[in-house]
Amino acid sequence: MSGEIVKHSVSISGHRTSISLEKEFWDLFCKIAQDRGLSINELIAEIDEKRNGNLSSAVRLCVLHDLLNRP
Repeated sequence: MSGEIVKHSVSISGHRTSISLEKEFWDLFCKIAQDRGLSINELIAEIDEKRNGNLSSAVRLCVLHDLLNRP
């Protein structure tokens, strides 16, 4: 586990922005999107609609929530 933070460009409603995530979180986030049949940008948009804090933190919480709710 490296914990290295990497910036990723994403699009929310046609607006480009970036999020900074550890590689491990990004990899799990991509897997969640794939499992749900969504593009990364579609899942980002869903998270963006519901978030209260910053987008990177909201993505981490999405990953954590997904892991905690797996059977």
